[in-house]
Amino acid sequence: MLTRERVVPYLFLLPAVTLIIIFNLIPAFATLNESLHTNSLNRNIGRIFVGLDNFQRIFNDPVFWQSVQVSLIFSLLVNPFQIVLALGLAVLANQQVRGIAFFRSIYLLPVAVSINVTTIVWGLMLDKNSGVINGLLALISVPRQPFLTSVDQALGSIILLASWKGVPFWSLFFLAGLQGIPQSIIEAAKIDGANRWQVFTRITLPLLRRVTAFVLVADTVANFLLFAPVLLLTKGGPQSSTNLIMYETYRRGFVYGDLGASSAMLSVMLVFVLIVVGIELALLRGE
Repeated sequence: MLTRERVVPYLFLLPAVTLIIIFNLIPAFATLNESLHTNSLNRNIGRIFVGLDNFQRIFNDPVFWQSVQVSLIFSLLVNPFQIVLALGLAVLANQQVRGIAFFRSIYLLPVAVSINVTTIVWGLMLDKNSGVINGLLALISVPRQPFLTSVDQALGSIILLASWKGVPFWSLFFLAGLQGIPQSIIEAAKIDGANRWQVFTRITLPLLRRVTAFVLVADTVANFLLFAPVLLLTKGGPQSSTNLIMYETYRRGFVYGDLGASSAMLSVMLVFVLIVVGIELALLRGE
């Protein structure tokens, strides 16, 4: 029997569910449908159903697999880096000292800046000839670094840019988790003789398991979808060292006009991200 108590929660969820259906599920099904077709140059023919041919083409394309490899390397490096820094920043912001409110305001400033503006600013800072970072390195007699034009440094530069933008945002969730831990548990552990490190590793971290799982999953998805820095700064170069799968998908669809292959890549990326997220949740599963 439907009662008010049962119906009201679903009514509150309805706007969010509607937005998810419109902006997530419908585009996902449209992409999958597009991956089964190809666009013909002959206007009289139009779209042609090709089945799994687009998937076969991308699976036989070394450029696609190279972009998958770069994306995996990027994810394996950037996710732990951002999560560790975010947790450390949250621990600092959780200290009850004078001026902590001002510190919280300052470190959250990158969250308020759009990714496009962040990319442009960091592109200017990392410029080999006139960048601020190379100017600072010159003060300590370090040679100018190519950063975005170096095969060895370009991906690291993108990781640095993404982390400057992402770490403060993810630290908000850790900060909320830290403030949700009852202080009575911490005080009881200290009375039992636990030092700060033992309290952090044996009490704080286990109680942050749910928050860590959420941040890890959300950070993984966000980094797989990273696009603007590659488009604006490196164009996937040099020598495809920053050719993330999201950029390769864009290039295949909007530069070369191969929407079928581009949609197939997006479909494969979606399945791949779901597998990675499932593995991460399994590793963090526990009471």
